[in-house]
Amino acid sequence: MAADSDSNIAWHRAQLRKNREALRNHQTTRFTIGEIAGSKQTGQTQKALAELTRKIRQSEQAIAAYDRQTQRPRATDFQSLANVRWEAWNARSTQPRGAGDR
Repeated sequence: MAADSDSNIAWHRAQLRKNREALRNHQTTRFTIGEIAGSKQTGQTQKALAELTRKIRQSEQAIAAYDRQTQRPRATDFQSLANVRWEAWNARSTQPRGAGDR
């Protein structure tokens, strides 16, 4: 994975890895040890899992939006390239096209 120039996206990627690992550990622990029926801890565990999945979804959405904005299409067939609005894709500068040609 390439380094991100946007620190917010780099933070989201790190949080995504951390939260996925925590969710995986929670689920593994629940599967191997189990839970006591009717326990107060069961409700807290469910809240923690819901919070982790919310954070994961939020980070995935932020990363996906950033990737849609900055990445060029990977396919090189004519149909894929014909559907891309190239005037909207401008990852290297903030100036509109033609502004620096004067």
